[in-house]
Amino acid sequence: MANLSNCPNCDKLFVLNAFRDVCDDCFKEEERQFETVYAFIRKRENRTATLAEVVDGTGVPEKQILKFIKKGRIQLSRFPSLGYPCEKCGTPIKQGKLCDNCTSTLRSQLENLQKEEERQKEIELRERTRTYHTKK
Repeated sequence: MANLSNCPNCDKLFVLNAFRDVCDDCFKEEERQFETVYAFIRKRENRTATLAEVVDGTGVPEKQILKFIKKGRIQLSRFPSLGYPCEKCGTPIKQGKLCDNCTSTLRSQLENLQKEEERQKEIELRERTRTYHTKK
């Protein structure tokens, strides 16, 4: 059974499928924008362009270019100056969702949390194993 959905761009009703998350008209517009962006960054003089320079040079919104990058349609290994922002601090990155600094900070916080939980378990265990003596 087909799933109907509203297009997030134009709010038009369309049949949702696994390959497209927008209606046919918006998909065609996205493809046109992708061709514009890809033609721009393939030129020798634009291969080292940053994200802001690509936005200025093509007129395609940054959000759309980031969508192309995240879907893997633009491979960052070929374009050394392109990247997308870290989801926590906004530093430009080329892979994953977090930059190295945020990743290491998150790891250290998780390690500290784990150590604290272990310490709490040890305290609980010690308190449960205490023996109380009473006088009769």
